[in-house]
Amino acid sequence: MADPHHAIATRNRLLAADMLAALTPEQWATPSLCEGWTVREIAGHLIAPLESDFTWRSVLGIIVRYRGDLGRYVDEQTRERSARPTDQLVARLRDLADTELTVPFTGSGGPMADSAIHLRDAARPLGIDVSPDLDAWRATLDFLTSKPAMRGFVTKDRLRGLRLVATDQDWAWGEGDEVRGASEAVAMAVAGRAHALADLDGPGVAVLRDRIPGDP
Repeated sequence: MADPHHAIATRNRLLAADMLAALTPEQWATPSLCEGWTVREIAGHLIAPLESDFTWRSVLGIIVRYRGDLGRYVDEQTRERSARPTDQLVARLRDLADTELTVPFTGSGGPMADSAIHLRDAARPLGIDVSPDLDAWRATLDFLTSKPAMRGFVTKDRLRGLRLVATDQDWAWGEGDEVRGASEAVAMAVAGRAHALADLDGPGVAVLRDRIPGDP
Protein backbone atom coordinates (compact mmCIF):
# COMPACT_ATOMS: atom_id res chain seq x y z
CA MET A 1 0.00 0.00 0.00
CA ALA A 2 1.36 3.42 -0.97
CA ASP A 3 2.40 5.69 1.86
CA PRO A 4 0.24 8.89 1.71
CA HIS A 5 3.01 10.83 3.44
CA HIS A 6 5.30 10.17 0.48
CA ALA A 7 2.86 11.62 -2.05
CA ILE A 8 2.36 14.74 0.07
CA ALA A 9 6.11 15.25 0.56
CA THR A 10 6.66 14.91 -3.19
CA ARG A 11 4.06 17.57 -3.96
CA ASN A 12 5.53 19.91 -1.34
CA ARG A 13 9.08 19.55 -2.66
CA LEU A 14 7.98 20.26 -6.23
CA LEU A 15 6.04 23.28 -4.99
CA ALA A 16 9.15 24.51 -3.21
CA ALA A 17 11.28 23.95 -6.31
CA ASP A 18 8.88 26.00 -8.45
CA MET A 19 8.91 28.82 -5.90
CA LEU A 20 12.70 28.80 -5.57
CA ALA A 21 13.17 28.84 -9.34
CA ALA A 22 11.42 32.21 -9.55
CA LEU A 23 13.44 33.97 -6.82
CA THR A 24 15.90 36.82 -7.30
CA PRO A 25 19.42 36.69 -5.80
CA GLU A 26 18.23 39.06 -3.07
CA GLN A 27 15.36 36.74 -2.18
CA TRP A 28 17.69 33.76 -1.98
CA ALA A 29 19.70 35.70 0.62
CA THR A 30 16.64 36.59 2.74
CA PRO A 31 16.71 35.26 6.33
CA SER A 32 14.24 32.41 6.75
CA LEU A 33 12.23 31.55 9.86
CA CYS A 34 14.98 29.10 10.83
CA GLU A 35 17.54 31.01 12.89
CA GLY A 36 20.85 31.37 11.08
CA TRP A 37 19.53 30.09 7.76
CA THR A 38 18.62 32.09 4.68
CA VAL A 39 16.26 30.87 1.98
CA ARG A 40 19.32 29.31 0.34
CA GLU A 41 19.93 27.15 3.41
CA ILE A 42 16.28 26.08 3.42
CA ALA A 43 16.77 24.77 -0.12
CA GLY A 44 19.90 22.93 0.98
CA HIS A 45 18.05 21.48 3.96
CA LEU A 46 15.22 20.17 1.79
CA ILE A 47 17.78 18.37 -0.37
CA ALA A 48 20.10 17.02 2.34
CA PRO A 49 17.96 14.14 3.67
CA LEU A 50 17.14 13.06 0.11
CA GLU A 51 20.86 12.48 -0.48
CA SER A 52 21.46 10.74 2.84
CA ASP A 53 21.29 7.19 4.16
CA PHE A 54 18.88 6.99 7.08
CA THR A 55 19.03 3.37 8.17
CA TRP A 56 18.98 2.70 11.90
CA ARG A 57 22.68 1.82 11.74
CA SER A 58 23.66 5.04 9.98
CA VAL A 59 21.58 7.19 12.33
CA LEU A 60 23.13 5.58 15.40
CA GLY A 61 26.53 6.25 13.83
CA ILE A 62 25.65 9.92 13.39
CA ILE A 63 24.50 10.16 17.00
CA VAL A 64 27.80 8.71 18.22
CA ARG A 65 29.95 10.79 15.85
CA TYR A 66 28.23 14.06 16.78
CA ARG A 67 27.91 13.11 20.46
CA GLY A 68 24.15 13.46 20.34
CA ASP A 69 24.23 16.95 18.81
CA LEU A 70 21.99 16.23 15.83
CA GLY A 71 21.43 19.96 15.34
CA ARG A 72 25.10 20.35 14.43
CA TYR A 73 24.88 17.45 12.01
CA VAL A 74 21.80 18.91 10.32
CA ASP A 75 23.39 22.36 10.07
CA GLU A 76 26.60 20.96 8.53
CA GLN A 77 24.72 18.88 5.98
CA THR A 78 22.48 21.83 5.13
CA ARG A 79 25.35 24.28 4.59
CA GLU A 80 27.29 21.77 2.50
CA ARG A 81 24.37 21.41 0.08
CA SER A 82 23.39 25.07 0.05
CA ALA A 83 26.82 26.10 -1.25
CA ARG A 84 25.78 24.92 -4.72
CA PRO A 85 24.61 27.42 -7.35
CA THR A 86 20.92 28.20 -7.05
CA ASP A 87 19.99 26.63 -10.39
CA GLN A 88 21.63 23.40 -9.26
CA LEU A 89 19.71 23.50 -5.98
CA VAL A 90 16.40 23.85 -7.83
CA ALA A 91 17.26 21.09 -10.30
CA ARG A 92 18.42 18.73 -7.57
CA LEU A 93 15.28 19.29 -5.49
CA ARG A 94 13.13 18.55 -8.54
CA ASP A 95 15.13 15.45 -9.42
CA LEU A 96 14.87 14.02 -5.91
CA ALA A 97 11.35 15.20 -5.05
CA ASP A 98 9.86 11.72 -5.46
CA THR A 99 12.41 10.06 -3.14
CA GLU A 100 10.61 7.90 -0.59
CA LEU A 101 12.04 8.72 2.81
CA THR A 102 11.39 7.00 6.11
CA VAL A 103 13.50 8.19 9.03
CA PRO A 104 14.13 6.29 12.27
CA PHE A 105 12.21 7.73 15.25
CA THR A 106 9.71 9.74 13.14
CA GLY A 107 8.88 7.40 10.25
CA SER A 108 7.65 8.92 7.01
CA GLY A 109 5.67 11.59 8.86
CA GLY A 110 8.81 13.52 9.81
CA PRO A 111 10.07 14.16 6.26
CA MET A 112 6.52 14.96 5.16
CA ALA A 113 6.02 17.57 7.89
CA ASP A 114 9.53 18.91 7.24
CA SER A 115 8.67 19.54 3.59
CA ALA A 116 5.57 21.57 4.51
CA ILE A 117 7.09 23.57 7.36
CA HIS A 118 10.33 24.47 5.60
CA LEU A 119 8.52 25.56 2.45
CA ARG A 120 6.74 28.14 4.60
CA ASP A 121 9.95 28.95 6.51
CA ALA A 122 11.15 30.38 3.21
CA ALA A 123 7.87 31.71 1.80
CA ARG A 124 6.62 33.61 4.87
CA PRO A 125 9.57 36.05 5.16
CA LEU A 126 9.41 36.62 1.42
CA GLY A 127 5.71 37.46 1.59
CA ILE A 128 4.97 34.73 -0.94
CA ASP A 129 1.62 32.96 -0.69
CA VAL A 130 2.91 29.55 -1.82
CA SER A 131 1.71 26.87 0.57
CA PRO A 132 0.91 23.14 0.70
CA ASP A 133 -2.74 22.22 0.22
CA LEU A 134 -5.19 21.55 3.05
CA ASP A 135 -4.73 17.79 2.87
CA ALA A 136 -1.01 18.31 3.39
CA TRP A 137 -1.62 20.56 6.38
CA ARG A 138 -4.07 18.06 7.89
CA ALA A 139 -1.46 15.32 7.64
CA THR A 140 1.17 17.67 9.06
CA LEU A 141 -1.06 18.63 12.00
CA ASP A 142 -1.83 14.97 12.66
CA PHE A 143 1.90 14.26 12.77
CA LEU A 144 2.81 17.29 14.89
CA THR A 145 0.31 16.24 17.57
CA SER A 146 1.58 12.63 17.64
CA LYS A 147 4.22 11.09 19.90
CA PRO A 148 6.83 10.71 17.12
CA ALA A 149 6.77 14.52 16.64
CA MET A 150 8.27 14.94 20.11
CA ARG A 151 11.47 13.42 18.68
CA GLY A 152 12.70 16.64 17.10
CA PHE A 153 9.67 18.67 16.01
CA VAL A 154 7.63 19.66 19.09
CA THR A 155 8.96 19.99 22.63
CA LYS A 156 7.29 17.73 25.15
CA ASP A 157 5.18 20.32 27.01
CA ARG A 158 4.49 22.83 24.23
CA LEU A 159 0.91 21.68 23.65
CA ARG A 160 0.01 20.73 27.21
CA GLY A 161 -3.41 22.14 28.20
CA LEU A 162 -4.17 23.51 24.73
CA ARG A 163 -6.88 22.81 22.18
CA LEU A 164 -5.92 23.41 18.57
CA VAL A 165 -8.63 24.26 16.04
CA ALA A 166 -8.19 24.75 12.30
CA THR A 167 -10.65 27.29 10.92
CA ASP A 168 -10.23 26.35 7.25
CA GLN A 169 -11.05 22.65 7.58
CA ASP A 170 -12.63 20.20 10.01
CA TRP A 171 -9.66 19.50 12.27
CA ALA A 172 -9.20 19.90 16.02
CA TRP A 173 -7.03 18.34 18.69
CA GLY A 174 -6.57 18.47 22.46
CA GLU A 175 -8.37 19.99 25.42
CA GLY A 176 -7.87 23.30 27.20
CA ASP A 177 -7.27 26.89 26.14
CA GLU A 178 -8.11 27.24 22.46
CA VAL A 179 -5.69 28.20 19.72
CA ARG A 180 -7.48 28.70 16.42
CA GLY A 181 -6.56 29.80 12.95
CA ALA A 182 -5.77 28.59 9.45
CA SER A 183 -4.18 25.14 9.31
CA GLU A 184 -0.88 26.55 8.07
CA ALA A 185 -0.61 29.05 10.93
CA VAL A 186 -1.54 26.47 13.56
CA ALA A 187 1.02 24.00 12.22
CA MET A 188 3.78 26.60 11.98
CA ALA A 189 3.18 27.78 15.55
CA VAL A 190 3.07 24.23 16.86
CA ALA A 191 6.40 23.64 15.12
CA GLY A 192 7.86 26.59 17.04
CA ARG A 193 7.59 29.40 14.52
CA ALA A 194 6.71 32.49 16.57
CA HIS A 195 6.12 34.40 13.34
CA ALA A 196 2.80 32.53 12.92
CA LEU A 197 1.38 33.51 16.32
CA ALA A 198 0.10 36.83 14.95
CA ASP A 199 -2.22 34.87 12.64
CA LEU A 200 -3.86 32.95 15.49
CA ASP A 201 -6.68 33.74 17.93
CA GLY A 202 -7.89 32.38 21.24
CA PRO A 203 -6.83 32.37 24.89
CA GLY A 204 -4.26 29.65 24.25
CA VAL A 205 -2.17 31.89 21.99
CA ALA A 206 -0.57 33.66 24.97
CA VAL A 207 0.24 30.29 26.52
CA LEU A 208 1.79 29.05 23.30
CA ARG A 209 3.76 32.28 22.91
CA ASP A 210 5.40 31.71 26.31
CA ARG A 211 6.48 28.25 25.16
CA ILE A 212 8.08 29.33 21.87
CA PRO A 213 11.48 31.01 21.91
CA GLY A 214 11.88 34.24 19.95
CA ASP A 215 9.56 37.10 19.14
CA PRO A 216 6.65 36.89 16.70
